[in-house]
Parts: sequence; structure tokens; C-alpha cells
Amino acid sequence: MSRCGAGKPMRILLVMIEPPLPFGNAASRWFYVLLRGLVRRGHEAVAFASCQNPADIPKAAELFPAPQYQLHCYPTVDDGSVAGKLKSFARPMSYLFADALKRDLSAEIAKGYDVLHLEQLWGAWLAPHPPARTIANVHYLFDIDQRDAWLGQRKRRLVHRRILQAERSLLRRLQCIAALTPRLAERIREINPEARVFTMPLGIDTKLYPFTQNRTSDHPTVGLIGSFNWGPSYSAGVRLIRELWPRIKQRVPTARLLLVGRRVREALGEYAGDDIFMHEDVPDALPYFQQLDVLLYAPPIGSGMKIKVLESFAMGTPVVTNDEGIEGINAIDGVHVALANDNDGLVERTVRLLNDPALRDRQRAAARALVEEHFGSEVSVNRVQEIYQELASERLPAARAALV
Repeated sequence: MSRCGAGKPMRILLVMIEPPLPFGNAASRWFYVLLRGLVRRGHEAVAFASCQNPADIPKAAELFPAPQYQLHCYPTVDDGSVAGKLKSFARPMSYLFADALKRDLSAEIAKGYDVLHLEQLWGAWLAPHPPARTIANVHYLFDIDQRDAWLGQRKRRLVHRRILQAERSLLRRLQCIAALTPRLAERIREINPEARVFTMPLGIDTKLYPFTQNRTSDHPTVGLIGSFNWGPSYSAGVRLIRELWPRIKQRVPTARLLLVGRRVREALGEYAGDDIFMHEDVPDALPYFQQLDVLLYAPPIGSGMKIKVLESFAMGTPVVTNDEGIEGINAIDGVHVALANDNDGLVERTVRLLNDPALRDRQRAAARALVEEHFGSEVSVNRVQEIYQELASERLPAARAALV
């Protein structure tokens, strides 16, 4: 049974696929806000984080020291053996969860809990049976992003099909599911009509993002910052370089293009030139946001909230994007963001912002206010807490932990 009444501290088991770092990858930024917010509200949060980069473990330990925080980090072991590959095919992404993580989580489940919170859907491999008072937060869906993707090699087609099957299977296994955006929530309800589906927008700690002054430069800068080994960022980068940038450069000859992020040279290095600059795997992206007059991000498809858009809003970097880029963010075209879906509109909006400092100033001020009001750490964790209180009122039947 739950130990929790309305508004009282709860025992939360939290599983994350990355360590909670304020300037790690996109998910890590949200995990940082979430864990700090839960502990600040007096909850007993026992957190388990998979770490693909072992160097992140001491960083996380320093930010979340014991005994104030109960954070346990585990290096990811990607088994390249035949048995390991077969296991990964049967249960995609299950390699993220080390045996020690599964063992320790099982021990904590056995002690009892009010809510088991699995961040990102692949954590559902660890859900107990039955998955009572368990919620998985879905950040994106391959079912949307890659459902119709063409992959030429037979092996890749098989893996692609298996990932889609596993994603749908996990969604159907769960009783309670959260999604970052209404679009994701709608698709989840179609896949699992029996589930209770909540919308749980992520948040960022706006105190970590200094609001920069409007730039004045002889070389106005358009840019894109992201992980270019991720489909939406890569496709947005290709579209920007091939289709949008030549037309922008023609109309603003002094402009330059800046691409920053994970594997950007590996993905797009062939396009580097006199007015196209690339910086790969930088330790801190914030100084590069500060160099931009406009962030231009228009992926052809990509479900979920885009942390780079929220960060741009927070730092005062004007954003030009499309419907895919602004998903889940209640921004108004012409107020908080410049929005267009076709190339003509994206080029026109970008050029207008580059040539009008006053317009940039109005848009960026409105965008910062929007983030603080709707996507700051307090409001975001409050929403999570409301969902917890609903789940914690449920009766908890006997459950056994699932070991991947």
C-alpha cells in the first residue's frame, strides 16, 4: 500500500538512461531538474542512472552527493558477443541497464515504493509485473519518426522492424504512461487504448542560462546546435546547408553559418567552408548559443520536445523553426518564435530577423518569459508531483521486478 497522502512526501524510485547533468545531453538536463526538484520537495528519491560515458559518473556524484541524494550510477556494458547481440535484438536498448542496476533496483522495489518512474520508454524493460504505480515518460517515438523510413540493407530493415515492434510492445505492457507532448500522447493512446496517459512536459533550470544581450556584428550568424548522430538534428542540418543557407547567404552576403554539436564533422564535415564553421563535441554549448543571431532548426520529422529550442529561448537566441521543431511548446508565431514549414518561409523569416535587431529583441524577450512561465524547473516538477499523487493513491498488488 502507498504510504503517501495528498501533499505528503513519497518514496520515488527513479530510473534514468543518462546521469543527471545540467549540461549533458538533452535528457540529462531534464533529469538534473527532476531529481533536484523531487529532493527539494522532501521526497525520498532513490535514483538509478545508466552512464554510457564513465567520466560522467564522478561529475554526477559531485553534483548529487550522499547522503542528501541517493543517486546510483552504473556504466553501460554493450556486450558485443553473439549472445549479447541476440539479446539486444530481442530486447532493443536493454543493454543500457547493467546487471548491478537491475539487482539494486529489484532490492528497492522489494522494500516498497509509492511511484516507480522510468525516464524514457526503454526503462519499461525493468517494470515489475504487474506494473502498478509505475509510469514511463516517453520522450519520442520511433513509431512517428521512423515508421516509414527506408533502410536499404536487409539486416538494417530487420533491426528497424524489431525496434518498432519492441516499442509498441512496451507501450502495451504499461498501465500508466507519460508523454512530453500531446502529439506523443495521442499516438500512445492509439497503440494502447487501455493505458492512462498523461502529458508531462520537461523543464530546464533557467538560472543556468544567462540571458544574453542582442548582438551587433559585421557578420550576422545563423546556427544549429545539437547531436548530429540523432536523426532530427542530422536531417535539419542537411536541409539547412543544402536548401536554406545558399538562399540566406545570397540575401545577407556578410552572414556566416555555425554548426555545433556531437559528431557534426563526421555527419556534415564535407560542407565546411569559408562561411560555414563547425565545432564538434564541445564541452559546453552555451558560449556558441551566445554567438548566434538566429537558431534555424527545421527537421523534416522529429517527435517530442526539442531542448535546443527551450535553451535558445532561455538564452535570448531568436529561433526560426517549423511545426516539428516547436512541438509541445506553446509559442506563438511572430511573438516568441518565427514559424514556417516551407523553405521560402524559413528563409524569409531568417533574413528578416538578421536584418532587424529590434525584431530580434522583441522576440527573444518574449521567448525567455515563456520559458520561465511554462517550462522552468518549478512548474515542470510541480506537474510531475501532481501525476505522482494520482498514481500513489492506487493499491499496490504483489509485484516482482523484471530482470532484463
